[in-house]
Amino acid sequence: MKRRRVITLSVIGVILLGAILMSPGRPFSDVPYSTVVTDCEGELLGARTAADGQWRFPPSENVPERFEKALLQFEDKHFYHHPGVNPVSMVRALVGNIRAGKVTSGGSTITMQVVRLSRGRERTVKQKIIESVQAVLLEIRYSKKKILSLYASHAPFGGNVVGLEAASWRYFGRPSDELSWAEAATLAVLPNAPSEIHPGKNRDLLLQKRNSLLRELHEKGYFSDETLSLSLEEPLPDAPLPLPSYASHIVAKTPEGVVTRTGIRINLQRQIEQIVGRFSDDFATRGINDLAAIVIDNATGETIAYCGNSSPGRIRPGMQVDIADSPRSTGSILKPFLFSAAMQEGIILPYTLIKDVPVNMDGFSPQNFDQQFYGAVQASEALSRSLNVPAVHLLRAYGVPKFHSLLKDCGLSTLRKDPSWYGLSLILGGGEGKLTEITRAYSGMVRSYIMDEKFPLSDKVSLWYTFEALKDVNRPDELDWRYIPSLRKAAWKTGTSYGFRDAWAVGMTPEYTVGVWAGNAGGQGVPGLTGASVSGPVMFAILNTLPSGEWFREPSDGIFAEICPLSGHLRSPECPEGKEIRLPSAAMESEPCPYHNGGAFALPPAMEWFYKKYHPEYEVPKASPRRMEFIYPESGSELTIPRQMDGSEGKIVFELAHRDPSATVWWHLDEEYVGETRFVHNLSLTPSPGRHTLVAVDASGHTAAVSFVVKTGGGF
Repeated sequence: MKRRRVITLSVIGVILLGAILMSPGRPFSDVPYSTVVTDCEGELLGARTAADGQWRFPPSENVPERFEKALLQFEDKHFYHHPGVNPVSMVRALVGNIRAGKVTSGGSTITMQVVRLSRGRERTVKQKIIESVQAVLLEIRYSKKKILSLYASHAPFGGNVVGLEAASWRYFGRPSDELSWAEAATLAVLPNAPSEIHPGKNRDLLLQKRNSLLRELHEKGYFSDETLSLSLEEPLPDAPLPLPSYASHIVAKTPEGVVTRTGIRINLQRQIEQIVGRFSDDFATRGINDLAAIVIDNATGETIAYCGNSSPGRIRPGMQVDIADSPRSTGSILKPFLFSAAMQEGIILPYTLIKDVPVNMDGFSPQNFDQQFYGAVQASEALSRSLNVPAVHLLRAYGVPKFHSLLKDCGLSTLRKDPSWYGLSLILGGGEGKLTEITRAYSGMVRSYIMDEKFPLSDKVSLWYTFEALKDVNRPDELDWRYIPSLRKAAWKTGTSYGFRDAWAVGMTPEYTVGVWAGNAGGQGVPGLTGASVSGPVMFAILNTLPSGEWFREPSDGIFAEICPLSGHLRSPECPEGKEIRLPSAAMESEPCPYHNGGAFALPPAMEWFYKKYHPEYEVPKASPRRMEFIYPESGSELTIPRQMDGSEGKIVFELAHRDPSATVWWHLDEEYVGETRFVHNLSLTPSPGRHTLVAVDASGHTAAVSFVVKTGGGF
């Protein structure tokens, strides 16, 4: 009795040990998969082959009904009724092979084929026995549906096509759940002998097998006589089709071996790629080779269209660069953030006059695009016209470190250097930004305004004035878009970097934000490459394809207060008139009007000198304690003596504004008389390197002084 128990336990132990040793483990655990990227609805945008060069999509738990019925009818009719091995089928296959004198059938079930595909061993009698045992063990571990999905995901379909989903796209250009009965039957018979029978080899035999299977399925009652007739007439696929390739730069940087669902809307993506491609091919004739665009749904914050670079079929250097996600000089595309932030903190009001006169700040001498100065410009007008000099003055008032921090908080990751490295040039393209991040930051303003989403710029009144200023953009370097009736109503901004290397355009509606960049991936500048003339039209073409809705509603936030209609500042007791408007809550911290004195409106002489040229209604005050002012340079400037073509030292032109055009002015450099001027108060001098003070005196004893530093090393 004891001996029998020992024998029994030994047998059980051997069986258990064998089961452990022959356990199939986790099937396909070391198999690499393709990278698959879909749109928001699961539509395929693009894919990459697996690490082993195979088109093998990551496994899906779902097997389409038509393919399942076709596969089981052809391969394993009793799949749902056997334990992994079908003895009847194996005996039938053995008898058939003996009669034929060769192997004509293996009698393998779907489960056994999963084991064989997973193990990748030679097909011998010994391996067949192992596969049979492992198939039974696999059935114990997994459900029938799981085993079927494992087969569908890993069966070979000819060439480097593995798995149902990859085969469906490669042979028929659509997902497997959209296959017809004829297409499902074609794919059901392919794994039986994929190297011998596929669309490119033995097509007659493939057609014969497919049609035979279709007739069997019809006899089972799966579809009607009419469907059978039509299915038999369907042609076989030809050479494998290329997979879809939309948003290719997103696909290229997606993690390997997984299915990634994006926020992209494939129909919109197709439209955007067509628009961008059409414009880009036209721009290429002008030497502008690269174009990128993205569209963000403001309601969700999702990127719904993404073109990292245009025209992938046009061979050129840099064609593979995802320029939408590459750092580029920002030009003036960041000005709206400064305008909104300064208003949010009460530094300016929407119509505050900002100085627009020649300036030199530590050697930095910005110019407006049209090389003109306007003396003083309303803040909203300075933004809508994208004037550089007022923006620099505003940045100096706001503070470079604070603006640098604000931009980083808005999502710009490219400003890695210390704020002092950028200085005041930060507002004019001294820093770099990515189209992806800048467009998302613009969308952040909209989302903050409409949805109260947390964002550094959150004051609704400031944002509303920003949108309103950007609605009527009219710059010297661009067309007047108001005369083009087909354009969508949008708040939009363009930007152009130094040397015409980068052209930007970003447009906002309550529903969408569109960003466009144009230029060359290699950084080559192109004369005439501006945000307005190149990127602007692309942006509006994209906006015109998007559904339209209501404009931004005026907010109910903020306060009502009186401003001076002439200066845009808060009304002071000296202002004869006032105008009540809605203002940000911080507006009461803003400076009262500094330009009214005794009821008269008087700008400082330097501002007045330029302002009166464009404002004939401006009356020069007859009496003012401040009669003259230096236009150039500003006190504290760093100046460089220019070099002439022959290498000799040039001169610096000093400019002065005097309220009396006929006044005579005497000039003294470091207390030494250097000349006099009348009518036009410009004087050319060549000061030695070092610190200097220049003083101007008129006949009435009025004086103006400026201190500056001359540095060596000027060019010509």
